[in-house]
Amino acid sequence: MFRRSRLLMVVLSLLPFVRVLCRQKPEASALQEYPLLLEKGVTAGKTAIGTPVQGRLSMATLVNGKVVPRNAVFSGEVVQSSAKTATEPSRISIRMEAVTWKQGSEPVLVYLTSWYYPTISESGQPLRYGPEQPASRTWDGQGQYPDANSKVYRPFPGSDSGEHTSVPNTSNQVPSNHRVPMKDIDTERLGDGAMVLVSKRSNIKLDKFTTYVFAAAGLVPSP
Repeated sequence: MFRRSRLLMVVLSLLPFVRVLCRQKPEASALQEYPLLLEKGVTAGKTAIGTPVQGRLSMATLVNGKVVPRNAVFSGEVVQSSAKTATEPSRISIRMEAVTWKQGSEPVLVYLTSWYYPTISESGQPLRYGPEQPASRTWDGQGQYPDANSKVYRPFPGSDSGEHTSVPNTSNQVPSNHRVPMKDIDTERLGDGAMVLVSKRSNIKLDKFTTYVFAAAGLVPSP
């Protein structure tokens, strides 16, 4: 009985702190970035304003408190597009307004930033998916039949020359794990928080199947 009374007193003493915590507003969330793999190229001045644009999410990310899976599709449009002239820089702005996936959809408002994930080459990566197969399953009908228990196993002609035959290493194009800023690109923020990419050197060109960083209006990822 004494223990119950003491526990009740502790709970009552904590009630004022609970009320204060309940009245507090949640802190603003940290900058949310969305790495999107563009499904088609965009060129400032050539791609018209209003052109639909889609990008696939490169990794699972929170959107409005929901976990959106990898490969979810962000949809939007080009809102600014002008080529470089003798007096004016090149400009491009892309706004994404919705994301859809198999289990649902959510409205968003994010803009293209001046950051992207460059493509790099990984050597020695196998092009075949799945576990390694035994020699008896991959035999092509040439040479001696592969017998794992035989000490004189020669699956291919010419193996008695002492040279080891193997599949050559191949390169695989994959996005880098680190984002980098686009070269010679500046970012302008408009009054409504929209972001526009600007280049005084050349026309801005966004490549198909390249992962670009999108972020909420008015926010730009830090270095």
